[in-house]
Amino acid sequence: MDRTLEMIFANAAGRRVTVRVASAREDLTSQEVGQAMGQIITKNIFTSTGGDLVSQLGARVVTRDITELVL
Repeated sequence: MDRTLEMIFANAAGRRVTVRVASAREDLTSQEVGQAMGQIITKNIFTSTGGDLVSQLGARVVTRDITELVL
């Protein structure tokens, strides 16, 4: 099973920017993710075509289950 953390930010232009982290831990907490997102904004780690990331909009973990079929 593949787990991806999606952190959703607003940039300076007011557009949504999603940062994805593959292989997210199963025991992630909202507090940990919120702190990480705060650090990303404070330290200006990422930028986008609409400018710097300026606020947190949300986060989610997307789980994907792949079953190979034998032909």
